[in-house]
This record gives sequence, C-alpha cells and structure tokens, in this order.
Amino acid sequence: MTQLLQTIALGLLIGGVYSLMASGLTLIFGIMGIVNVAQGALLVLVAMVTWKTWQLTGIDPILLAVATTPAMFALGWVLYRLVIVRVRSSAPAMSMLLTFGLALTIEGLLNITSGNYFRSATPSYFAESFRLGGVALPKAQVFGCLAALVVLGLLYLVLNRTWTGRAIRACAQNPSGAALVGIGASSIAALSFALGTATAGAGGSILSVLYPFFPASHYDWIARLLGIIVLGGMGSLRGAWVGALVLGLAETVTATYGSPRWSTLVFYAVILLVLLVRPHGLFGTKLREDVTV
Repeated sequence: MTQLLQTIALGLLIGGVYSLMASGLTLIFGIMGIVNVAQGALLVLVAMVTWKTWQLTGIDPILLAVATTPAMFALGWVLYRLVIVRVRSSAPAMSMLLTFGLALTIEGLLNITSGNYFRSATPSYFAESFRLGGVALPKAQVFGCLAALVVLGLLYLVLNRTWTGRAIRACAQNPSGAALVGIGASSIAALSFALGTATAGAGGSILSVLYPFFPASHYDWIARLLGIIVLGGMGSLRGAWVGALVLGLAETVTATYGSPRWSTLVFYAVILLVLLVRPHGLFGTKLREDVTV
C-alpha cells in the first residue's frame, strides 16, 4: 500500500510539471491554430540558461523562474512580431515548418555555444526528501510542482479574471464575434503566443533540476507535450492538465510495477485507446467545417 501511495504521489508531482509545460502549447493552438513545434526547444534553451546561471551565481534554479518567465514572455512577443505573424493566415503546415525551423536553429546555437552533452542542475536539496508517513517526497519534485502550480494559477487568473483574458477566450471561441466588438485579433494573437512562450520560462527552469538535458533533447519533450495535448484535446487547457497527470501517473506506475523502458509506450497506448473512442481527445470539441467548392 505504501509503495502504491508513493507511486501515485510521484506521478502527481511529475504530472503537475508536465501540465505547465503543455499549457503553453495548447494555449497557442487554441487561440491561433498553430502547433508550436519549437516549444520543446524553448524549454531546453531556458534549461540551459538556468543551468549556466546557477553555475555562475549559485541562485536556486527553480527560483530563477521568476526571471526566466517574463524574459520568455518578451521573447515570445518578439518572435511573433518578427516571424510567426508572417504565416499567421497560412496553412497549418507552414506554421509547423516555420516553428520546426526555429527549433533546429535553437538546437544549433546551443550546440555551438554549449556543446552536445548532458547537463543537470543539482541544488543542495536535490537528494533530499520530505517524509509523510512512509511516503518519501523528493524536495526537487515538490518544489518544481509547487512552482508549476503557482504559474498555472497566475495563468488561470489572467485568462479568467482580467479583460485581456476575456478577450483571449473570446478570440478562441468566436473570432468573428470578437472582431465585431472591437477586439484586435493581431494583438491578441501576439499576447497569446507570448503567454504560451512564457510558460516555457518556468517549465525550462524546473526541467533543469528534474531531468538531464542536452540540445537535441527537445525532440523528446515536444513528443511528450504533443501527446499530452492530443490526449486532452487540442486547444483545451483543462485537457492539457488532465493529460499531463495521466502521463505522470503512467510513467511512475509503469516504472514501479514494470520497467521504465515501457513507461512511454504505455502512455501512447492510452492515447490510442482514448482516440479510438473520442477522436478529438478527452476535452476537445468536435467542430463542424463547411467547405464550399
């Protein structure tokens, strides 16, 4: 029983971090219809910057999310205005190719400046745990999950308690109606892309502590994130959170009672089974598209 509780607790902690990483990706898709394939590379970029800053200054890597999150918000705004806006009204394939190009550019720059080998930040509490009865909760996972929940809480407040958030949700639900009441689609798209990129700021700082990383590891991360949002429903924040918890639990349960090598396979098997029943994901909405030839 203790082992089961330990497994579930670790799965929920990891799932909380995954939910933050996936929320930015699904937010961008929900507002703009763009699959930002560069999200994984942005996570690794922030992880590398966090690791380097920790090496030089000794500042706690997870605490550095206070600086990396607004910095990535600014970078997201610039990327949208200079690059993404050019394919905003193009076919989805064009935006995927463009963001994949961004991912390759980031990977190349990291290879040149930092080298292609694994790194991981190991603060003083890295090997320590909290004890709750017979359950051990690693401090790194606990602090990482708490940081993720704080950022997710702020994102929720922005989207649901501010005029800007209402404008973002209006554009996602009814772009034509939003335009009729004076909401500028271009400004909202830029803000949405910046918010989605900002989540990579906190997510990357947390990643630097919880997982070893190197420039090319962004392929693994974008595969995980895409799996999460497909399971939860493309464009659904609630779906991304649930999908992330499913992935976290699938990884820990499989690693505990089976083998870590099977954890990813089990998660994708769950996705396949769900999509057979609900092709649009757990919380996705099936949309009608009328096409005139």
